[in-house]
Amino acid sequence: QGQVRESGGGSVQPGGSLRLSCTISRSIFSGSLMGWYRQPPGKERELAAIIRAGSPEYSEAVNGRFAISRDNAENTMYLQMDNLKPEDTAVYYCNFHSIFGNYWGQGIQVTVSS
Repeated sequence: QGQVRESGGGSVQPGGSLRLSCTISRSIFSGSLMGWYRQPPGKERELAAIIRAGSPEYSEAVNGRFAISRDNAENTMYLQMDNLKPEDTAVYYCNFHSIFGNYWGQGIQVTVSS
């Protein structure tokens, strides 16, 4: 219902970088487990990165290339993506999970191609 706002997607060449941003209301952001999921074309959604107990965790596919972070003052979560590969092409979804519910962004397209 439009509670989550995502931005920062686009098209880049292999080796390029993008930064995704995701913002939600303070009441939901506070106390939420949060992370980024992605869904490549023709495949199921997969977890890319999460912040658990204040520490970032990554899938093997993105480890070393992506960095998840958050700004509590701005109720915003980020995903810095460096050294992008064609296999990173996907729709990326931010997610906030709290005792009040599970909130998803609308999804933003990231395309990596020559």
